[in-house]
Amino acid sequence: MTQKIARFLADEAPATPCLVVDLDLVAANFRKLRTALPEAAIYYAVKANPAPAILERLVELGSAFDTASVNEIDMVLAAGGRADQISFGNTIKKMSCIRAAYERGVRLFAFDSEQELEKIAVAAPGSRVFCRILTSGKGADWPLSRKFGCAPAMAEALLRRCRDLGLEAFGISFHVGSQQREPKQWDEAIRTAAAMFRALDADGIELKMLNLGGGFPTRYRRNVPKLCAIGAAIRRSLRKHFGNRIPDLIAEPGRQMVGNAGVIHTEVVLISQKSADDPRRWVYLDIGKFGGLAETEGEAIQYPIRSHRRGKTGRVVLAGPTCDSADVLYEKANYRLPVDLSIGDRLEIRAAGAYTSTYASVAFNGFEPMRCYCI
Repeated sequence: MTQKIARFLADEAPATPCLVVDLDLVAANFRKLRTALPEAAIYYAVKANPAPAILERLVELGSAFDTASVNEIDMVLAAGGRADQISFGNTIKKMSCIRAAYERGVRLFAFDSEQELEKIAVAAPGSRVFCRILTSGKGADWPLSRKFGCAPAMAEALLRRCRDLGLEAFGISFHVGSQQREPKQWDEAIRTAAAMFRALDADGIELKMLNLGGGFPTRYRRNVPKLCAIGAAIRRSLRKHFGNRIPDLIAEPGRQMVGNAGVIHTEVVLISQKSADDPRRWVYLDIGKFGGLAETEGEAIQYPIRSHRRGKTGRVVLAGPTCDSADVLYEKANYRLPVDLSIGDRLEIRAAGAYTSTYASVAFNGFEPMRCYCI
């Protein structure tokens, strides 16, 4: 919670639920990452929060952009970004979407399968491509393993095919998992990538780029490694495994860039108990999993939640407002709220700037999507 956000909520009293993002904090986060990884080009992961004001501020700061769809590409272009600053980083793309991106000037595409590579060759001839490899996701609160990436041996074989397909084998990418708590997890991926660079170089294929992905954490309820410590660990790994031949680097922050810059303002709709024997109160909010808090699935991402009331607290179960039994946010994570909490009270869900507003359903149960204010 920044003073700017507190003033906005006090002065404007916006309807709940809503997300308020402090653009100055987004800019500060950009500068911190640039300091921690000065050698890397920053490609903001638009999916984290594509609000036009955020994209415009990042364009001003010199950011490039990682996109997952043609709509996100158009958002970046509308915000003033250039096509040569855009990576189409989704490894699952329709042929028509690849072609549309190419027509807009995008020339950097991700893939992780032979079929995707062949689609790019047809729809985006002559483009630069990078192959995503599998990682374990160990140490991450929101792992991204299994669905994305391929085995290193397969990646090498696919990169060897690029020349015959009229594409430039540009590099390798990986993602150690979102909200990664263990800096050492980058080392294993970098070691694997370096071995691949050497093997392909022996075949006359000179890769130029290593995409370090995202995973840079923001602070929720528990402490996380400092960004400078993660940057130092990555740089040590690069020197260890690449020596003096470090390739061009890309970093794709999302959560780190906007997570702590946003606060969700929500109202308590109901407080009840399930039985006289269960002392826990059930606190129902006007936002739930279907309104933007999808990352509470499995209680994986645990947002700090604050009340303006002070005094004694007690155990609560937190749930959303919809008629779906899956819409329970936290039951096991030992959340506590003031015992004098009342229906109609407002709560702050902090560090909620990433992966919230765009997760909101269009009209599940008839609820409007959460509004996002950038100040």
